[in-house]
Amino acid sequence: FSLLPFSLPAKLINGGIAGIVGVTCVFPVDLAKTRLQNQRSGQQVYKNCDINANCEFVCSLGAAVNLTLVTPEKAIKLAANDLFRHHLSKDGKGLTVFKEMLAGCGAGMCQVIVTTPMEMLKIQLQDAGRIAAQQQKPVMMSPTKLAVTNTVLSRSYNSGPVMPATRAVSATQIAKELLQKQGIQGLYKGLGATLMRDVPFSIVYFPLFANLNRLGKPSPAESSPFYWAFLSGCVAGSTAAVAVNPCDVVKTRLQSLNKVASEESYSGVMDCVSKIMRKEGLSAFLKGAGCRALVIAPLFGIAQVMYFVGVGEYILDNYSPSFLSV
Repeated sequence: FSLLPFSLPAKLINGGIAGIVGVTCVFPVDLAKTRLQNQRSGQQVYKNCDINANCEFVCSLGAAVNLTLVTPEKAIKLAANDLFRHHLSKDGKGLTVFKEMLAGCGAGMCQVIVTTPMEMLKIQLQDAGRIAAQQQKPVMMSPTKLAVTNTVLSRSYNSGPVMPATRAVSATQIAKELLQKQGIQGLYKGLGATLMRDVPFSIVYFPLFANLNRLGKPSPAESSPFYWAFLSGCVAGSTAAVAVNPCDVVKTRLQSLNKVASEESYSGVMDCVSKIMRKEGLSAFLKGAGCRALVIAPLFGIAQVMYFVGVGEYILDNYSPSFLSV
């Protein structure tokens, strides 16, 4: 652990840059993950991560939301973990695994301030194509369901007028409508499920990354090479992503407002879990796990490398070795 001065503003800058670069690289696969998780049994439109068969311009569907909000989201997540680790190791004895997990827990709880509205808006934009595709190609459904599926509805879980789900909307329009109808809580729908996903993810990811990255150090006084940080981020990220995928499925379902008439609505986390279990089985909780691992692995590998480059310290003229997380 570095004994040099800790600069929170520099870490926030590093985290923001890391998030932008990482998300830019992996967003198309994240789109596939969202659609696979929202796909119900008997309504199969996509078989795997290849959802670009119809030359769909995937990078436009929610990418702007991600790129706008991922800067504060990743800045908070990565910097908060470093901040908690910094304070937890002040006794000079280093960090135990428990303290590393505690720091990760704190980081996960802090980030949902931005993560929840970001995911809420992103999911609406990403999932629009699935509904349109299902409307055009309703497969493996009974005649009764086929008749109902042709009417695509966009509705709030509580109330609101029925509107065509295929109407082109922007994230700004969605946010405005949610704020008008439900207030700030509309943007924070699924907060509990987001916490349920992000806190365990950070508890698994940060200690695993720190310990894997430590193995690549030539000596305790030196930093690991950048490629080792990248590999450590990939392994830790994919492991944590698959571990919390069931929570991500629940979060995605709860935050999806656009539905066809035959799809279930959920009143909360437990209602969502019980209905998925009863109607789709345990395997439904693993939907999109492969895509999620493909998203998170390079995302956190790239993000950790960018985070450790130390751009924030350079900008603030406060440069110091960046491997503060390890």
